[in-house]
Amino acid sequence: MTSMIEYLQPGEFVDSDHRDVVAFAGRVVGDAVTDRDKAVRLFYAVRDGWRYDPYNLAPGPEANRASSVLAQSAGWCVSKSVLLCAASRAVGVPTRLGFADVKNHLTSEKLRASMVSDLFAWHGYVEFWLDERWVKASSAFNIEMCERFGTKPLDFDGVNDSLMHEFDQAGNRHMQYMNYRGTFADLPWTEMQATFRELYPSWSQLLDGPVHDEAFHATPADASA
Repeated sequence: MTSMIEYLQPGEFVDSDHRDVVAFAGRVVGDAVTDRDKAVRLFYAVRDGWRYDPYNLAPGPEANRASSVLAQSAGWCVSKSVLLCAASRAVGVPTRLGFADVKNHLTSEKLRASMVSDLFAWHGYVEFWLDERWVKASSAFNIEMCERFGTKPLDFDGVNDSLMHEFDQAGNRHMQYMNYRGTFADLPWTEMQATFRELYPSWSQLLDGPVHDEAFHATPADASA
């Protein structure tokens, strides 16, 4: 059996032993007994409890620690995944961070031009260890945003993977997974920043924080920009 020790322990970013993270996780899971039920409750709590907002985010690594995300009203795919990962570990569910490079077909031409790339690196999600296997889940887009912009909301049942939809509700191409970067026990912040600086040199002055995420997960609203 795969060793779960590192996926249950706290990390620098996945600070699952922080008292606020522990309290939050305990409130959300309530009387849930099974790991699956705990994971599902936490998924929806994080998905809809933090508005997805790529335009108004605090910069730097500190803002992306789970305990710091709790104090914010919005987040991006990585910070929300870190919080979900930490909360899950706090209630004894082995969880790790996963990352992939994606193409967002709804990104505006203006944004593509500013990036000088059509590859959006390091999209974050989590993997829960449930029923002797890893199950993927992305909690980035809250339900209100999906309803407003016609993006299909991601649901999670603890059995099937829940990753970004290939098409939106109108049938337009949306997310395309191009490359999986692997899984990590904690957030590989330094490695991520190095990739961003290499792929998006024109944005190098912004890479001390997550401002770049407006390119990674631009919503249909950006398509008309």
